[in-house]
Amino acid sequence: MSTTAHPVYDRIGRETAALSSRLWEVALALHEHPELAFEEHEAAALLTAELEGAGFAVERGVAGMPTAFTARTGDGEGPCVALLLEYDALPDLGHACGHNLIAAAGLGAALALRRALGDVPGTVLAVGTPAEEGGGGKALEVEAGVFDGVDAALMFHPGVHDWSSAPLTAQVQYRVGFRGRAAHPTGNPTEGVDALDALILLFNTLGALQRRRPAGSHIQGIVTEGGRATNIVPEYAEGRFGLRGATGTALDELIEELRRCAEGVARATGTTAVVEQVSTRYGHFRDNEVLSRTFAEHLRHAGITLTEPEPGVYLGSSDIGNVSARVPAIHPFVAILGPDASDHTPAFAEAAASDRGRAVMLAAAEALARTAADVLLDPAVTGAAWADLRDKAAAGL
Repeated sequence: MSTTAHPVYDRIGRETAALSSRLWEVALALHEHPELAFEEHEAAALLTAELEGAGFAVERGVAGMPTAFTARTGDGEGPCVALLLEYDALPDLGHACGHNLIAAAGLGAALALRRALGDVPGTVLAVGTPAEEGGGGKALEVEAGVFDGVDAALMFHPGVHDWSSAPLTAQVQYRVGFRGRAAHPTGNPTEGVDALDALILLFNTLGALQRRRPAGSHIQGIVTEGGRATNIVPEYAEGRFGLRGATGTALDELIEELRRCAEGVARATGTTAVVEQVSTRYGHFRDNEVLSRTFAEHLRHAGITLTEPEPGVYLGSSDIGNVSARVPAIHPFVAILGPDASDHTPAFAEAAASDRGRAVMLAAAEALARTAADVLLDPAVTGAAWADLRDKAAAGL
């Protein structure tokens, strides 16, 4: 469908403008009352009330998460497009990742689209996705079937770049525990088997292997248990390790490397090692070029030009990766600060309540609604988006 000519675009623009004040009130309310992963009760209540009041059929507590929800409208006979709302905040920093803007933009897109289309052909699904910062609400929703039957999953993310897609890696966390034997380091030192020595050796081994890892792959660890007293040889020591790989295959290789190194260290030191997964696994993001290009063309209408990500630069991980492996998905970044800044900082939290943040949120809401309209009204868009996903899956991307 042409991104310049269809009359529904003008209606979406008018409806987004009409909603602008209320959307900004919602964004600021979320910003002023930040809630951590799986604790977003006020946020979920606020967003579902807005959707329910607009005539959406709301289901709360989806996928076993009290703060997750879906809100549905449409005749259900055609394509289904999902608009994703994130709303969890960061400890101590509040909305320093701008999730208040993500939620308001997704809400605005859903409301404007329903108003502009009237009787929606197909389904518009607003999906509340808790715990992106830790816990993986989208991953849990994928496994619970929330995205079954969805033809496009759309969201944007505020950032420090104007990029059409998100270079997001696969990610998981593991715990490694070493068990040795306690002893007095002076009275009977030969009887001790130092578990902390083993853990330190694991850190050193992993560090030595870093230069061999491909771009986008790394292992970062912290010590979570290292002993209780200096006059006792530590019987137990434990570390937590974050593993990231540019693809799921690369992440699998890192997991095997961690296991192999831990087992080797255990044999060398006379300890025993336990290696176990302790977080939800995030898949790498598979950008749907058809939908990303469509969104970028619509956002240009608001005077914002998106470019391709800088080669070799990775911006972390997100549970949107799990969604993108199942359905065509987008996750563009739109800057609310300059490229010398960073998210997860007090400055970014401030920007998420700034005039620039407001303008970006509203522009993204309109572009998301326009892109969703393309999915609903033009079968060629939906078909091409699915073909792109199938091609990437076949290529192992």
